Amino acid sequence: MQQRNLWTVFSMLVLASAVACGGGSDSSSDAPAAAPAAPAFDPATAGNVSGMVMLNGELPAAEDLMMNSDPVCAMSATDTQSGTFVGSDGHLGNVFVYVKEGLEGQRFPAATGTVELNQQGCRYTPHVMGIQVGQTFEIVNSDPTLHNIHATPAANDEFNMGQPIQGMRFERTFDSVEVMVPFKCDVHGWMNAYIGVLDHPYFAVTAADGMFDISTLPPGDYVIEAWHEALGTQTQNVSVATGQTAEVSFSFTAP
Repeated sequence: MQQRNLWTVFSMLVLASAVACGGGSDSSSDAPAAAPAAPAFDPATAGNVSGMVMLNGELPAAEDLMMNSDPVCAMSATDTQSGTFVGSDGHLGNVFVYVKEGLEGQRFPAATGTVELNQQGCRYTPHVMGIQVGQTFEIVNSDPTLHNIHATPAANDEFNMGQPIQGMRFERTFDSVEVMVPFKCDVHGWMNAYIGVLDHPYFAVTAADGMFDISTLPPGDYVIEAWHEALGTQTQNVSVATGQTAEVSFSFTAP
């Protein structure tokens, strides 16, 4: 009995020594401190960027798409011209303009709205669009014929889904930044579209007048990029001040 009591006392002394020397199971004191979160942007300090995209030279004639491989498309399509070159009076449409550099280390609220990519008249509408990482976009078939949606990204997961019935729709998201993600229809070879995926909300797509506006930017220095599916990319440096609108323009050369 005395030996057992001595062994119990010895065990308690060893345990007390281990705790005193930091040998317990709680190692939180040795864990690295978490990096502080980036401060949220204060919209009261915002500025803006606006401008236009010009085309130097004659706008190429719009390609007339041959849709008679599908009788439904041939009969129902109201727009049979390609969306590659859109514009007027030296202005260029369907250009994706976005902040490429300058927002590093800042965080912004996640996008909550759903955007739509529609298949109507055997065309993708819109032809060029932008979304944020994790934002839901809905793909809709508004035509009474089979479409399939084949996305071929480089940084995100590829998918290829059929929609054989008018009114069908499904939702997708992208997890990584990518400019741009191409879309095509394997049933109708003339159908294509592009989606720019960003981790911030500062982007725009020019209409036929070439104008764009990127609003409520934090003050700072930025690189703005303009992307066109056939003419490539251009960048401009711009400084944005609180309450001010910085103007920037791009000029592509016609092929």
